[in-house]
Amino acid sequence: MKQKLLFLFFLASLNFYGQTVEILGKVTGVSDVENIHVINKTGQAYTVTDAHGEFKLRVRLHDTIVFTSIRYKLQEIVVSNETVLNKAVLVKLNEQVNQLDTVIVGKILTGDLLSDIKNTKGDRPLNFFDVGIPGYTGRIATINERQLSEASGFNPGLGSSGYGLGASVGFTPIINAISGRTKMLKRRVKIEQKDGLMHSIKSRLGKDFFASNPLDEDKQMDFFYFCSDDANFIKYCKNQNDFKVLVFLRMKYKQYLENIKP
Repeated sequence: MKQKLLFLFFLASLNFYGQTVEILGKVTGVSDVENIHVINKTGQAYTVTDAHGEFKLRVRLHDTIVFTSIRYKLQEIVVSNETVLNKAVLVKLNEQVNQLDTVIVGKILTGDLLSDIKNTKGDRPLNFFDVGIPGYTGRIATINERQLSEASGFNPGLGSSGYGLGASVGFTPIINAISGRTKMLKRRVKIEQKDGLMHSIKSRLGKDFFASNPLDEDKQMDFFYFCSDDANFIKYCKNQNDFKVLVFLRMKYKQYLENIKP
């Protein structure tokens, strides 16, 4: 009878230790706790926190969960018996503080950037508003974007001498359209935008993504080019939150692994 009870206890223990449960978690910090990356390193699962710092994640006993963010220090916890039983966890994150060393330049500075700016005397540089000149304050256009604007911007007044539509310069956009140059420049701008978006995603999410979706380092750049070649890359990744972008990357990750199978 004792042996039977011990055997049943052993089976129950195995079931408890191997059980996968969905836990409700919450992170706290000194500032914004939205979009904190939550990675189950052991179980290869990933999610992000909502505006209240809450998240849901599937875990097992002794899994290691990593919390990463630009605002907070990296933190790891190991899933305990209490976490599995309660299906809940509360994690307090420590702020990432980047302080300057104390330096002396003319006057004694504290190293506190905001304090030193307030205590430093000096005139700000003049800008075009100070002298009454209108100026552009938006994003600087790339070379390809400027060339496209010049190639497609039809202006009948260009090159005119007061005789109708003017010289041949005014017809440049029409010639560019007929010759295919405008189409070619549009294609260049689109490629440039996709390339910029791809590098931005790689820089922002690459480290965390590959922590839960392992891939050889020499294949990681090729993977992101593979993602950017997808017809829906711009649709699913431009102006989207990190969670939606990571869902897209995860889908492409599975496809990429199939493609590189020998």
